[in-house]
Amino acid sequence: MPTFGKLVAAVLFGALTWYVSTLSLPLFEDGTDPPMWAIVNTVAGIIMGWIIAGGRAGTGVTAAVGYGITTVVATAFWGLFAHSFWQMLGKSIDKHYHGPVEAVVDVFSLGMKMGLTVGVADVIVAAIVGGVIAALVTDWVGQKWS
Repeated sequence: MPTFGKLVAAVLFGALTWYVSTLSLPLFEDGTDPPMWAIVNTVAGIIMGWIIAGGRAGTGVTAAVGYGITTVVATAFWGLFAHSFWQMLGKSIDKHYHGPVEAVVDVFSLGMKMGLTVGVADVIVAAIVGGVIAALVTDWVGQKWS
């Protein structure tokens, strides 16, 4: 059921994900950044904000810190998964794999490689601090209007 807390969480975590994605773009070598990096990640941020943070809006400050961090981690996982899955599809069209198991295993390898590329202190701190602030605002809105 839509609530104002879910809407605010989706908007805030979408904006946070857009910011963190554009912050991390220069970390990729020239020409190796995934296509639509910020857009795909922002969609993941909106969905995770709506589901995770928005669904728990109004449960208290301590809970907000927890679900803020959880939302950031889930957004990072699904964003990296989407990009690595897309890269795997491109490689499989080029007949890079010898079987489907090798392709599935490579999804996680590609995701880990991208995660290590963008997992620098500035990006991690911006994501965690922004996630906690977004969750605190979401919690306040959830207590006020939900």
